[in-house]
Amino acid sequence: MVDLTEAAATDSAVSTGSWRELLGRRYLGTSAVLAGGVALYATNEFLTISLLPSTIRDIGGERYYAWATTLYLVGSVVAAAAANAVLVRIGSRSAYLLGVMSFGAGAAVCAVAPHMEILLIGRALQGMGGGLLAGLGYALINAVLPSWLWTRASGLVSAMWGVGTLVGPAAGGLFAQFGIWRWAFGLMVVLSGVMCVAVTVVLRASRGGHHDEPMKIPVRSLLLLGGAALVVSTAQLPRNLIGAAGLLIAGAVLLAVFLVVDRRSSAAVLPPSAFHPGREKWIYLTLGLLMATTKANLYIPLLGQRLAHLAPVMAGFLGAALSTGWTISEIASASVSKARVIVGLVISGPLVMAAGLAVVAFARMSRYNPTAVGAIWALALLVVGIGVGAGWPHLSAWAMSCVDDPAEGGTAAAAINTVTLIGGAFGAGIAGLVVNTAMSAGEPAARWLFAIFAALAAASCAVAYRASRGAEEPVGATS
Repeated sequence: MVDLTEAAATDSAVSTGSWRELLGRRYLGTSAVLAGGVALYATNEFLTISLLPSTIRDIGGERYYAWATTLYLVGSVVAAAAANAVLVRIGSRSAYLLGVMSFGAGAAVCAVAPHMEILLIGRALQGMGGGLLAGLGYALINAVLPSWLWTRASGLVSAMWGVGTLVGPAAGGLFAQFGIWRWAFGLMVVLSGVMCVAVTVVLRASRGGHHDEPMKIPVRSLLLLGGAALVVSTAQLPRNLIGAAGLLIAGAVLLAVFLVVDRRSSAAVLPPSAFHPGREKWIYLTLGLLMATTKANLYIPLLGQRLAHLAPVMAGFLGAALSTGWTISEIASASVSKARVIVGLVISGPLVMAAGLAVVAFARMSRYNPTAVGAIWALALLVVGIGVGAGWPHLSAWAMSCVDDPAEGGTAAAAINTVTLIGGAFGAGIAGLVVNTAMSAGEPAARWLFAIFAALAAASCAVAYRASRGAEEPVGATS
């Protein structure tokens, strides 16, 4: 059982901890719950993408195809942004159970949906539940684990995205192959039930705030964030440059307004430190840019089939190369404790990403057979993933520990997932804009897409440098 006061009692320790300690008897249950919630959310996201073509053939609603993903994303952003407020109000166990039950309820609605409109309701519920789980993943790291384990715990939780990317498409393809897509959502319901049992066993009863106090939900900030996510995610839909670019600009304006409102709000999504001089804002910006850059991966299967003439199976597995590199790199990097090495990993990671993306952009497809092209792209995308994972766990731990006031730690932790979701939405919107424009113009879409994202990754290096300034101690020493 986990006591939420344990971290406070051990914060003064300077040990860098170990994987053995994190996964040992004392914290194994907590680690499993945190990782399991994110894994459930990530697996479902990629599972559903594989299932949607079969779903549409069965219940119709092709015109709503993109909305199944869009509503999921919007629900995730809003719920993730509210994660810390929910955690403070009702406590860790109740908050986590709320997320799991919402996710399971959404999966149940999808499993029995007679037509697409009902399935969209289920997807929105899944997004809200999953976003809450993902946001709580970081918030609970801050709340229930000692600070010297934050880096490794962040690496473990974030690595679940790689697991989801590997397992989700494979499982979705299997269910779709046999025409039993409803069973896939049914499996999510079962796994949600298992998670509910695990949460009840591992986490203590709620130790939230005073129940006579109103829950401080940043309503205005959530509406602006949700609007920005909605507008940006629909930027992938228009087939003309002006329409897509206009939506991206509108999303950026809404995001700017959100920053102004959130800075002045007493109930905020971002910690006050993010608006003060210091590293916090640069850390969040680095995380957002890294996540945005990975979204070039969304179009790998499409471009692999159309431009490199790869078989669908081979093109589908190319997308897993980036996630594999990310997962391996993140676990390895989280074990590093020397401050100078950590700073080097954070700063060099975007450059490694840029190199991998440049290889994909400029590989001459006509000179190779499809197998060779697939091998080159897979290796390059593996390198991109290694670049992402190199600094990610340290950036996550810095976000929680570099706040001006330790009381901001919970807000700072929950904001990590919100920032990365928004960064991913903008990255996906930019990728859709580039691919749709390049395809319609008859240009080599892959070259444009990956060249632009390679430049974005290289530019992220300067931001990562600002995020690293002053990191003179190993992350997780003391906060």
